[in-house]
Amino acid sequence: MKNKTVAAWLAFLGGPLGLHRFYLYGLGDWLGWLLPMPTALGLYGVERARELGMDDQFSWVLIPLLGFTIAACALTAIVYALQTPEKWNARHNPQAPADAPAGGTRWSTIGAIVVSLLVGTTLLMASLAFSFQHFFEYQIEEARKLSQ
Repeated sequence: MKNKTVAAWLAFLGGPLGLHRFYLYGLGDWLGWLLPMPTALGLYGVERARELGMDDQFSWVLIPLLGFTIAACALTAIVYALQTPEKWNARHNPQAPADAPAGGTRWSTIGAIVVSLLVGTTLLMASLAFSFQHFFEYQIEEARKLSQ
């Protein structure tokens, strides 16, 4: 039985590593194996920025990958948590009755929605602001070089 609450929390907490995909679809899920790649690239961008400073263009291209991946996993947690028990059980527990407790919504499921919404939205907006700020700063710098 695949529990909706467990899947929502795994999507939020371990989503960038693909844990929710492995929980729901097993270790053979190719998307679960692909999820750590943008996470690792984003972490590499953070490390480059720490070593080389924020002027490193490659790091400010990579850093938003981490934020976007975490925001997408938070959205996935919200989608999982908001599914009706009938839809959840039909998709992930087809052998169980439609009203099986594994697809039910509990207070911990609501908690996953609230935390995912808060953190996911914050990281999405921060990643967008970071990307646009560095893009426009780069454009201004290049324009100054041309005008000199």
